[in-house]
Amino acid sequence: MIYDKLSNIGIYKGTNPNLDCAIDYIMTHDLNQLPLGRTTVDGDNVYINVMDASAAPLEERKYELHHNYMDIQIDLAGVERIDTGDRTQVSMESYDEARDVGICSAPDLAQCIIGPGNFILCMADEPHKPNIATSNNTTLKKVVFKVHI
Repeated sequence: MIYDKLSNIGIYKGTNPNLDCAIDYIMTHDLNQLPLGRTTVDGDNVYINVMDASAAPLEERKYELHHNYMDIQIDLAGVERIDTGDRTQVSMESYDEARDVGICSAPDLAQCIIGPGNFILCMADEPHKPNIATSNNTTLKKVVFKVHI
């Protein structure tokens, strides 16, 4: 997991060509201008999902993970907490191979407050629990970059 200010994202280039592609896109485009839904950057190697979402209390959220993709999650509006879990102690509940999303449980490792100006990069197979409410305002507009490993 990498958690940082969005203005620092360029320092993470050089670890994966698809991640570099996503970072270049972030650095050269106004993410607020993206339409809701999927935007393709580089076929299935890098694409973006823009969504309106609702944060919920912690007890209503579950860990998810992806085997084939990293997530870069960025809030354009609203504030959420995203928790990460211990990848060495995952207990899978379900996995949808076609959508590359699994629901699991894991011991908690870290809590990150996202909100505009910050991002979290969740590695493949790293449990993460997004959309945790931090206040009574649960409305989010978020961008999720899907980066093939």
